[in-house]
Amino acid sequence: MPNFRTAGIVLAATGAAHLIVPKPFEVITRPLFPNDTATWVKRNGVTELAIGAAVAVPETRRPGLAALAVYGGWLLQRAAASRRPRD
Repeated sequence: MPNFRTAGIVLAATGAAHLIVPKPFEVITRPLFPNDTATWVKRNGVTELAIGAAVAVPETRRPGLAALAVYGGWLLQRAAASRRPRD
């Protein structure tokens, strides 16, 4: 059985790291969010912190996993859109 508590804590810690030390995340965020990258790093950090906390707690795990699926899909969509040629 997967250890959702640990996975949630790791995701929440990664989200917190976006806020505490944002510069390393700007490098990987810029291709998906070229406009106002620093703000998007913070937004993504808060999102990952909240989703990670929800996944870590058994009572909020199901909505947390649903949020994680939506967030992951949204990031994949952004990645696909960033690879399309612009007119």
